Amino acid sequence: MAHGEVLEFEEYVRTRQDALLRSARRLVPDPVDAQDLLQTALARTYRRWEGIADKSLADAYLRRVMINTRTEWWRARRLEEVPTEQLPDASVEDGTEQHADRALLMDILKVLAPKQRSVVVLRHWEQMSTEETAAALGMSAGTVKSTLHRALARLRQELESRDIDARALVRGEQEMGRERCAA
Repeated sequence: MAHGEVLEFEEYVRTRQDALLRSARRLVPDPVDAQDLLQTALARTYRRWEGIADKSLADAYLRRVMINTRTEWWRARRLEEVPTEQLPDASVEDGTEQHADRALLMDILKVLAPKQRSVVVLRHWEQMSTEETAAALGMSAGTVKSTLHRALARLRQELESRDIDARALVRGEQEMGRERCAA
């Protein structure tokens, strides 16, 4: 790669790093994994930088590389995972509601298949159009719409089940409190 191309890539990474890390963070729930994902995608993109004729499309190219890399990782890890009856509790370090909501959202995104998660992230977080999402993921606009519809339905279902579980827990705690008072 020519020296000018290297400098151009370094400048691109410097100016877009925060936005790209946010995209990676939305694709994988763990912040360390998101950093690894971005670094891997940047290394792969660096090798192909000269081949990207229109540098204004570099973000889309890099997002695609991140999605493909995340899918590779998911396929490799999938064999090591053991299904369980219950998901682990989401830990929230910061007590503010915004962080709690974000943690819950990141946790429920785990129930989606990688393709569904990619569609939700690109359409709602990245605010890409249906057509842009379809182009980025290499699928038709109709597939994006149907995948998004199924993913959102699954997320609603998961939120409702967690809300029902939370209400049952509160009722149980209230009953325990009444029993203690009666004793």
